[in-house]
Amino acid sequence: MRKPYIIGIAGGTCSGKSTTTDRLVKRLNTYLKAVLIMDNYFKRPGITTIAPITGIEYVEHNHPDAMDLDRLYADFEAACKSTAQIVFVEGLFALRLPEIREKLDLKIFVDLKSDARLVRRVQRFMSFGQTLEEITDRYIDTVRFRHDELIEPTRWHADIVLNGTLDDHKGLDVVENYIRAQLEKE
Repeated sequence: MRKPYIIGIAGGTCSGKSTTTDRLVKRLNTYLKAVLIMDNYFKRPGITTIAPITGIEYVEHNHPDAMDLDRLYADFEAACKSTAQIVFVEGLFALRLPEIREKLDLKIFVDLKSDARLVRRVQRFMSFGQTLEEITDRYIDTVRFRHDELIEPTRWHADIVLNGTLDDHKGLDVVENYIRAQLEKE
């Protein structure tokens, strides 16, 4: 049995990681896939963090400590040993965690300007019942600091950086064709 082709998709909050993953999964529909979404691995109950400027306490979702890494790593190892031809790992820390990053065959960073990510975040979290003030306060107090500290530096591990606007995306064509070529030569 041959090893699956392992793809990591990272980027900032609301940059388009999930959309990119979903689109690649659909485009590569002829292959058997396993998809790990890091958002499914947050600890329950969650940990908290203190905002460095305001001192306000928030539930932490932007640091690896907020995740059940043992379960994530176990599921990742199982997916890598499965019959899947492609394994996708999508999330903020897909390129941050060496236990995953070092096993990736293709590393993708989805980039989107911070103001566009904030607008998407406002739209998403308002649909969950949060107020504009709650969303923007948290973003300014913690999320942007964690992005600068932990997420943005991982772009340098990426093999390719995709534009997170994802309208008519030629970058996805390039990535899809590259993945198919890699699978065909194995």
